[in-house]
Amino acid sequence: MLEDLGALDDTLVRRCVSGERAAWRTLHARYYRTMAAFLLRLGLGPSELEDACQEVFLRAFRYLPGFRGDAELKTWLYRLCVTEARAARRRAWVSRNVLRRVRSEPPPVVITGLDLTEQEALRLVQRGLDALKQHERLVFVLYELEGLSGKQIAQIAGCPENTVWRRLHYARRAFCAIVGEGSPVPKRASGGDDS
Repeated sequence: MLEDLGALDDTLVRRCVSGERAAWRTLHARYYRTMAAFLLRLGLGPSELEDACQEVFLRAFRYLPGFRGDAELKTWLYRLCVTEARAARRRAWVSRNVLRRVRSEPPPVVITGLDLTEQEALRLVQRGLDALKQHERLVFVLYELEGLSGKQIAQIAGCPENTVWRRLHYARRAFCAIVGEGSPVPKRASGGDDS
């Protein structure tokens, strides 16, 4: 099944590069939701999501002719998302600092109890993700939430696979400290050594 998807993606890439508009629509339809969810998990807010997704697919349009197929198409798109998330964070940082200078407002206070509603739980998870260093957040999101393998994450993050497992280990510890008050995050059945 995985090989079939790879063959379908190879054909889709060739059709896109040849300029076939229907192929571009297929590429967008096939990957838009996955990339949007990934961008949200990387910390982009819902208000910036549409622009970020549009930018990812514009970059795909621009750079797909140079795609060599060294990685899966989906992995390559994840990499574009990482680049766009980094750029969006820079833009948000500049905006926040400008707004802070224009007006001062107190930071929001998050209050949680033992019984969490779904919305409160999502906020708590987001707070845990926000507390992670960016390189740790990337491997945590890709492994725990997107279900990618260590090898795929290493390709996306541009680091050795052993570094992925080390970062995941530290990310889990930091995430648990915020979200689970030291309780372990359940590990997926498949995966590598966390050390």
